[in-house]
Amino acid sequence: MTMGRQELSEHPRTTKSRGYEMRKRADDVGRTRRRIVEAAVELHGTAGPALTSIAAIAERAGVTRLTVYRHFPDETALFQACSGHWMSQQKLPAPEKWSAIEDPLERLRVGLADLYRFYRDAEQMLTLVARDAHAIPQPIRAAREAITKQHLAVLTAAWPPPANPLRQAAVAHAASFTTWRSLCRDQALTNPQAVDLMTTLVQTLH
Repeated sequence: MTMGRQELSEHPRTTKSRGYEMRKRADDVGRTRRRIVEAAVELHGTAGPALTSIAAIAERAGVTRLTVYRHFPDETALFQACSGHWMSQQKLPAPEKWSAIEDPLERLRVGLADLYRFYRDAEQMLTLVARDAHAIPQPIRAAREAITKQHLAVLTAAWPPPANPLRQAAVAHAASFTTWRSLCRDQALTNPQAVDLMTTLVQTLH
């Protein structure tokens, strides 16, 4: 009888202990995954994606290569996690705010200012990602291209039809990261100067 009471009294503690162990295990898994992602993002932003190996990520994260593969079985899964983590730490362009501006040139000016601010803030990572585009999995490249198309669609939508191919091309050129680098790094323009130059160029294309 005494033994039965002991078993009953210990059962809740055993259940609680198991629940705690499961939560701790889940927390440990989450922390390990985060260390791997943060290590990969850091290496992508310093060495570049093409020069970032699984071995280097594992060493930086303090885990084995097998642990990296256990969390991320292929490159696409790892890049998706890295991209999501990095983007969550950035102040991204906000095309939904541009779309509220009816005047096409003012919308372009505001949109380019927003893009150029982002390019300057994230220059190192964007430069390395552009350099190593060949090493980035196709689904990740496709997602980046979709974002670029969305930006261009918003920037050009305020002009009445029909679409002007020259203006479309000029807006696409103005909105690209390589154009910003050429103007603001190679030619040492400020962001506002680059925005004024590109807006003036587009304005001449009737």
